[in-house]
Amino acid sequence: MPNILEKKWKTALTSILEELDKSEYNKMLFCSCFDKIPKGVKTGTSREEMPQIIIQHLGVDESVSAINEAMDLIPRKDSAVQDLLRPFVDKLSNKHEEENRDSMKENREETTKNQRVTMTTLAETKDQLKSSQPDKRKTIKDVLTSGDLGNKVITGKVVQKSALRTYETQQKEKKFFFYLGVSDETSCIKVMVYGEDRHQDIQEGSCYSFRDVIMEENVMKVTKWSKVERTSPIDVPEKLEVEAEMLIYPQRPVCSITKAKEYADKTVVSVEGTVTEIGPVEVVNMKNQRRKKDKQDFHLNDGKDSIRITLWGKDTKQLTGTSDGDFVRVTNVKTNHYYETVSLNSTDFTRIFKIQSAIQNVKLRL
Repeated sequence: MPNILEKKWKTALTSILEELDKSEYNKMLFCSCFDKIPKGVKTGTSREEMPQIIIQHLGVDESVSAINEAMDLIPRKDSAVQDLLRPFVDKLSNKHEEENRDSMKENREETTKNQRVTMTTLAETKDQLKSSQPDKRKTIKDVLTSGDLGNKVITGKVVQKSALRTYETQQKEKKFFFYLGVSDETSCIKVMVYGEDRHQDIQEGSCYSFRDVIMEENVMKVTKWSKVERTSPIDVPEKLEVEAEMLIYPQRPVCSITKAKEYADKTVVSVEGTVTEIGPVEVVNMKNQRRKKDKQDFHLNDGKDSIRITLWGKDTKQLTGTSDGDFVRVTNVKTNHYYETVSLNSTDFTRIFKIQSAIQNVKLRL
């Protein structure tokens, strides 16, 4: 029988989902934090039944974290949603803090009991070794090439941060960790950070130096012995920022069509919206090639802006069964801009996006 907290959360979750419009609701369902729910269940379940489905698949605590993460991505940070969500997020945070304090206390007692008396602690030894070596910075590209950081410091910008995750030790203790997508001027790297406190301390968009870390198969691990300090801003190329985001979320986060139009040529983007017009398949002669290729256009509108997308070759088959009014997501595609005749309701040129072979097309019939 559901407990009191679960009943209250289900009531609040129902109200939160009612606050979302159709586009926001569908965007929420396909956030990575809801991957545990099968796609068929998402598309085949009514909005009224969805709160129970979410709680069944994720549980109370994880569903609160997932909804909180989804509201940041949509985004819905207004009081209509946050006033309903915040009490449960605070309770979950307090619960984690209490569990973490208990765990830390037990670890300290066990360490003290089993530790031999010594004049120098491990942390002091590390500081002494560090002070005897030159404190020089190493680029991410250097680290990925050599596979070792040594006594050097790596500095980078936190482009993407995952939600807080948990694991169990051999002693069945619950521990916390999360991932970062970090980039500098040369490359980007996936970072695994242990500890709940650091999830609050390390912020997206800020730059940090990392010292005394562990390198394992191109993943940099930040342990309790590692030192993380905020630094001055770093000028990171936009292309590397996109790659850093995709280290954490392989599917490029969906952006608005207006934002997608602002990206530079050949930037990987994902957009979604309602299909408003589908053109016929045409056979065109390819420039500098003695062959012909199928081409098909369709228009996508996200409620605030629209764009025309061009499909080439076998990708035209992805529109089979799609019709005006269907909600689709087009992911991991590269921009390819060129000018065309302006449309009747616009004073700017339309930008065309070619969909590459890696396209994934998710169709929702509403």
